[in-house]
Amino acid sequence: MIKVLLGFLTIVGCFWSLESVMFHLTPNTQKCLKEDIQANQLVMGEYEVSDVPGQVIDYVARDTKGHILSQKEHITKGKFSFMSEIYDTYEICFISKVPPHQRGIGQEVSLVTKKGVETKSYEGIGEASKLKPLEVDLKRLEDLSDSIVRDFALMRKREEEMRDTNEKTNSRVLFFSIFSMCCLLGLATWQVLYLRRYFKAKKLIE
Repeated sequence: MIKVLLGFLTIVGCFWSLESVMFHLTPNTQKCLKEDIQANQLVMGEYEVSDVPGQVIDYVARDTKGHILSQKEHITKGKFSFMSEIYDTYEICFISKVPPHQRGIGQEVSLVTKKGVETKSYEGIGEASKLKPLEVDLKRLEDLSDSIVRDFALMRKREEEMRDTNEKTNSRVLFFSIFSMCCLLGLATWQVLYLRRYFKAKKLIE
């Protein structure tokens, strides 16, 4: 039963925390991948780019404030890692650079990222703590379940914030609509009274 539950949570955890993407990078352009990441979470990744003589690709990882968390120039194949300090939207950008005298060729970029529980080496933890295989599986199961619960709690919190924002916006729109109607009614009443006085002054009406 434990192994079945562990297998299920492992599949869910991998779907939740592991991402793999491959894309085509046009010469002298950049492409960024963004994701919301919780605070104090380790992010690890591996990248590989197709080699084109004379062309280079740089990568940079940063947050919404522009703080650079990881950066490297002239990449071909390698790994990177960084720790998220706060809950924020983080982006990983790949930048293509081609000399002016050279005709650029598109390059393929492959990226695999892991975060949270997927970055842990449970084999190493088991050896260091002298845990039995079943205890290692239970540790992995506990971490996966905690990670999923935290993610769902965060999603629920964001849903509540969005709902509160929508309710406040609807209230403001309603008040603005009522205020606009009152202004229009007041303006219409003033126009009627003004025209009535004008016509009376011209003796067009009694």
